[in-house]
Amino acid sequence: MRGVKAITAAATAALLLAELGPVPALAETIESALVRSYQNNPQLNAQRALVRSTDENVPQALSGYRPKVSLTATAGGQYTDEQLAPGSAPVSGVSRQRTVGITASQSLFNAQNAPKVRQAESQVSSAREGLRALEQSVLLSAATIYMDYLRDAAIVEVQRSNTRVLEQTLKQTQDRFNVGEVTRTDVAQSEAQLAAGRTQQLTAESNLTTTRSNYRRIIGVEPQNPAPGSPVDRFLPSSLSAAVELSLTQNPNVTAAMYGVDVNFLQTKVAEGALLPTVGLQASVSQGYETQLTVYRLFNASVGVQLSLPIYQGGAEYSLIRQSKESLAQQRLVLDQTRDQARANVVTAWGQLVAGKSQVASAQAQVTASEIALNGVREEAKAGQRTTLDVLNAQQALVNARNALVTAQHDRVVASYNVLNYIGRLSPQVMGLSTNIYDPSVHYQQVRDNWAGVRTPDGR
Repeated sequence: MRGVKAITAAATAALLLAELGPVPALAETIESALVRSYQNNPQLNAQRALVRSTDENVPQALSGYRPKVSLTATAGGQYTDEQLAPGSAPVSGVSRQRTVGITASQSLFNAQNAPKVRQAESQVSSAREGLRALEQSVLLSAATIYMDYLRDAAIVEVQRSNTRVLEQTLKQTQDRFNVGEVTRTDVAQSEAQLAAGRTQQLTAESNLTTTRSNYRRIIGVEPQNPAPGSPVDRFLPSSLSAAVELSLTQNPNVTAAMYGVDVNFLQTKVAEGALLPTVGLQASVSQGYETQLTVYRLFNASVGVQLSLPIYQGGAEYSLIRQSKESLAQQRLVLDQTRDQARANVVTAWGQLVAGKSQVASAQAQVTASEIALNGVREEAKAGQRTTLDVLNAQQALVNARNALVTAQHDRVVASYNVLNYIGRLSPQVMGLSTNIYDPSVHYQQVRDNWAGVRTPDGR
């Protein structure tokens, strides 16, 4: 009886989900672990930098609408020796040529400018969706490793308690052997079961060490008294059909693929714009000194409108149009494939969630029944109606039931996070995490209309 209570007490604290009430102030919670990953994950920070880099595509595209100004200056010397007509006096000398000029141009019409700007904006939107997908992946990994650690720590406690019970059982069996109540076979069976229990304990401790290392890698700190985790069913839709609908509109992989279609469509428009005329305004002013031997000062100013109509450029522009159309068709097929994958992922995860709820209830019933069975077998063994092997088998059945309950509770929580991830709602905003939310639109607005400057908004 004491053995059953020992296993029950050791496992209960680690097995319960979020039904224990307030946790100690110093305990790590699954929410705080998610916040750490969201703030400090290097892969996530690198992706944010990539999005900021993509933001610069928009001002680059907008530059097609803006004027271009260049300043030129030349200085040098030229020796001249000339004779204007036969028999005339030659003219010779050195001129010190100095010229400074300004040239400005302004595009009045270019069919490529508008689609280039819209394409750059779509690239920014696609990059943001890629960032959101990575954020979800990081948060899912954090939640999974958090529950992995709880599961493996609970299994270690179950195995350690099992080892202590088996040591006590072996001692009792040896005492009974000494007084002739059991045979040497019973002692050997107890010894074998204890050796197996110690092996299982060592395996569980090794698994926990590996999980602790991965916890540090994903979350950034060593696990500090982690509190029980809880599922996120409150953020999930009420039905599978609603979950599927959300995945087709909010899953970041789907939305990123949709923006990818826009990018390729606009690339086709950019390629087609190469066949259309361009109109530009050009103006220049220059001031020169001693540009010729007989001219001391020369001032020039000009302004004009230039129309350029491409006739034939070797056929490359036509090839680019055909190529961009094929890329657009390919991206549309990728979008269909992504939607199908999103739908399949949601259906699978939803099924695992539903099964997980039933598995937890079944595992709890299995634990209760195994405890009752072990108590009964122990009492029957005292009366001589059961053998030592029967007791050991019942003991192992209880250990297996405890491990199954730990695993079922772990899978139940992870499955809920998987569903939230696949419908595109695994985010700090939806979950209400206590952290500063990274807003990629802030940097975008800071750089979008910048006409000049090499410093980034953060001062670099």
